[in-house]
Amino acid sequence: MEGRTLPLDSPLTQKLSAFVALSEVDLETLARFHRRRRTFLPGHEMLHEGQSNASAFILAEGWAVSYKVLPDGDRQIVDFQVPGDFLGLRSILFRTSDHSSEAVTRIEASEVLATDIFDAFAHAPRLATAVLWAASRDEAMVVEHLVNIGRRSAEERMAHLLLELGARLRLVGLGDKTGFPCPLTQYHLADALGLSAVHVNRVLRHLRNEGLLTFQKGRVTFDNLDRLRDVSGFDTGYLDHDGPLLR
Repeated sequence: MEGRTLPLDSPLTQKLSAFVALSEVDLETLARFHRRRRTFLPGHEMLHEGQSNASAFILAEGWAVSYKVLPDGDRQIVDFQVPGDFLGLRSILFRTSDHSSEAVTRIEASEVLATDIFDAFAHAPRLATAVLWAASRDEAMVVEHLVNIGRRSAEERMAHLLLELGARLRLVGLGDKTGFPCPLTQYHLADALGLSAVHVNRVLRHLRNEGLLTFQKGRVTFDNLDRLRDVSGFDTGYLDHDGPLLR
């Protein structure tokens, strides 16, 4: 696969193109990231907290989850990864991984080593800037997740998270303003939002009864997008999806 241009409609290309207009050199460099394609089944642990010499992954298909496990066994989900996302990018720069990740669905992903990243940065500095943007956007999302848990009501937390996931998926062509396919369970949502699964069920029912959103049969439907944004205080500014800054 080395030397082959990455498809212009791949999730990773669409995501990075939101910040940088990718050149032919950038696309060829991205293609080299995909030399080691891997398949993972649901529940497979792709990354373990404390792991040394870990690889990173670029998701092409499927969803993953990143989390930390507390001494009492409780799990805090830090973020969800969708197609086009890097998984474990910090883990190839840190000496040990600071979190764990596992596949939520069947995943198609490319394994990326530290040498791949360093070589790419040396030969394609504009691409390096785009990857830095992606990492910075991930950090901005973690900040919003912290605000979610610390200051927003349960309904606001749920609406904000699902709107964020919808915006991220639209960026890579996997959703639209009406909603998106979603493989997450109520337990995933509970661990991400600091709620119990019973409370998650109650919140989703309330949002549905209010005519704001419906989460049924593996799909999130935005029944009233504008009102949902108002209720949650959702503003896409922190996602920086307004088009390339570098052309």
